Amino acid sequence: MNIFGVYQKLFKVYGPQGWWPILVLEQGIKYSIPYRSLSKYRASFRDPYFEIAVGAILTQSTAWKNVAIAINNLYNAKVLTPNKISRIKTARLQTLIRPAGYYKQKAKKLKIFSDWLVKNYNGDITRLKRCKASEIREKLLTLWGIGPETADSIILYALNKPLFVIDEYTRRLCKKYSVEFKEYDGYREFFEKKLPKNNKIFQEYHALIVASGKDKHTKI
Repeated sequence: MNIFGVYQKLFKVYGPQGWWPILVLEQGIKYSIPYRSLSKYRASFRDPYFEIAVGAILTQSTAWKNVAIAINNLYNAKVLTPNKISRIKTARLQTLIRPAGYYKQKAKKLKIFSDWLVKNYNGDITRLKRCKASEIREKLLTLWGIGPETADSIILYALNKPLFVIDEYTRRLCKKYSVEFKEYDGYREFFEKKLPKNNKIFQEYHALIVASGKDKHTKI
């Protein structure tokens, strides 16, 4: 499997995806916002970096359009920070994120994640950036409800550190090229070893694989 060759083909067919999207007032969920520009969306009730992590948790086992509704609900309720999520009543949180499905489990996951950030990082997810990606990953995987795919999504998109995200679409793509591994990390290391260690390429490649996976007519 020519890893970079597949990336180039995907990019030619689908173009830049601009992940990870965040909520922009009067525009809804918007793509292609540069990471360096995220800070201007900060507010007392909203942390865009944390919002990306919330999206990574809520998108488990559901379509992104449902996650977008849930995030919009959290924004309107003015609770898009770890401190706000930590303090909100669980029943209220469940109601807000209900469109994302599995709302009881996901509310628990958000509570645990937020409490952890408040306790260890004063509610500021960007403080995690001081650690190496491997160290952050190890920490995140100790939290209930955060598995390898979610942890890597948080690290890659919310913290802008290069870890390649593996999902079911990635496994299917690899299988087309007779590449299969038993474990998640086998796939991740396969991509990371054959690509420049560049967070932008990792982000775009992952998004392109998802775009291709959702396209029933793709021949790549």
